Amino acid sequence: MSRQASRLDAKKVNSEFLTLTYGALVTQMLRDFENVEDVNKQLERIGYNMGMRLIEDFLARTSAPRCLELRETADRVQQAFRIYLNIQPTISNWSPSSDEFSLLFDSNPLTEFVELPADLTNLRYSAILSGCIRGALEMVQLEVQCWFDQLKGDNVTELRVKFVRRLEEVIPAGED
Repeated sequence: MSRQASRLDAKKVNSEFLTLTYGALVTQMLRDFENVEDVNKQLERIGYNMGMRLIEDFLARTSAPRCLELRETADRVQQAFRIYLNIQPTISNWSPSSDEFSLLFDSNPLTEFVELPADLTNLRYSAILSGCIRGALEMVQLEVQCWFDQLKGDNVTELRVKFVRRLEEVIPAGED
């Protein structure tokens, strides 16, 4: 009986570990760069690099075929959040031309224990997530723009994704 009571939920522990580790990373970057815009660029770049690598793992795990339209892509992005962060954002707010959508998060796992000081209002704390989406989709030949739209004091976090264009597949010289 005591053995069951002492067990921890691994997903919850991993989520909290990610949250605390990410917070320490952002804190250190703020000390190193001193300029909030530089930190925002670095967080987005780190996310972009992660996305470029995570897409291979995602495709291997899911055996997902190529998406033919943005609605399928939105479903795959939602699935990736469920696999890697154990959260399920809601897909909504499609633009009339169906080239832009929102991912709505009831809770953002990166901001669980975070309170930003007033002098850091321009910090895009979760920019790593938008960079990750951008990097992953670029690897499957989709150029998108991603940005967070969160009203201060609102419990729901909105991540906007806008399709820009389909990228041409370029084969390096000498490879067929």
